[in-house]
Amino acid sequence: MPEINYSQAINDALREEMRRDPSVITLGEDVALIGGNFGVTKGLLDEFGGERVKDTPISEDAIVGVSLGAAMVGLKPVPEIMFSTFLGICMDQLLNQVSAIRYMSGGQVDIPLVIRTTNSLGRSGGAQHSGRPEAWLMHMPGIKIVIPSTPYDAKGLLKTAIREPDPVVFFEHALLYYGAKGEVPNEEYTIPLGVADIKRPGTDVTIVAYSMMVPKALKAAEILAAEGIEAEVVDPRTLVPLDMETILNSVKKTQHLIVASEEVASAGVCAEIAFQVARDAFDYLDAPVERVAAANVHVPFSPPLEKYMMPKVEDIVAAAKRTLGMD
Repeated sequence: MPEINYSQAINDALREEMRRDPSVITLGEDVALIGGNFGVTKGLLDEFGGERVKDTPISEDAIVGVSLGAAMVGLKPVPEIMFSTFLGICMDQLLNQVSAIRYMSGGQVDIPLVIRTTNSLGRSGGAQHSGRPEAWLMHMPGIKIVIPSTPYDAKGLLKTAIREPDPVVFFEHALLYYGAKGEVPNEEYTIPLGVADIKRPGTDVTIVAYSMMVPKALKAAEILAAEGIEAEVVDPRTLVPLDMETILNSVKKTQHLIVASEEVASAGVCAEIAFQVARDAFDYLDAPVERVAAANVHVPFSPPLEKYMMPKVEDIVAAAKRTLGMD
């Protein structure tokens, strides 16, 4: 299998689905002429033309609104919101329209809409460009959330998302676009939503991590292994639907849990997973669940300050030692 980067995997998925289904279109700020802010849609305009690959005005509200209307009349739009913080600009569309129309129509209207967007903590983008708002959307019934960490997962999950009859928000990560490489088959494949992946098997402690925290968790697992601690790294890959069965089975085996995320610590993905484990596997836990997440502050522009507030490999290592009573 060829080795490609995360950005190319997403480009390949878009290209394959647009070839397969003429109703698939993509639109957003700079997606056509320059191929996207991160080069993810490069070459699509040349192959599919301006009717299916469209640059838009700088209006996230309009991008999502137009895409929603297109989805309701039979197209399969894949709009790009350049940075996930900008989802706040189109929150009315997301909360009151995209997530609710199937319910408000009594199930009569499908919304085959995939909103691609980018988390970018770690690039000194400041508060306006460094959001991690996936937990906002978990709180909205009717929206599926995909957040892959590898090129293989990104391609397979995006192809599945585009074929979904329901709206999906597909979170990518700016540091993974060209920082993550892996083998991706040329042959057709998809990955079902709601199926976690065990990135590293282990017996002593479970680390649940997603997106950019997966490579950090794997690095922490290597450090722990050098000290005789075998960590199992579980990547949910999708947050809605969330594969709690795989997480619970891992916890029942290791009896210790760390949940790691780039989001702010309070009221987020980590808290939801920790609650479900405490409810459904409490008798298996030998220690309290540990949470590794960002500080409850806006992201500073200063690179040293940003690095200080971000969750790090050493934070995961320290959490593992705490839960195992080694601190």
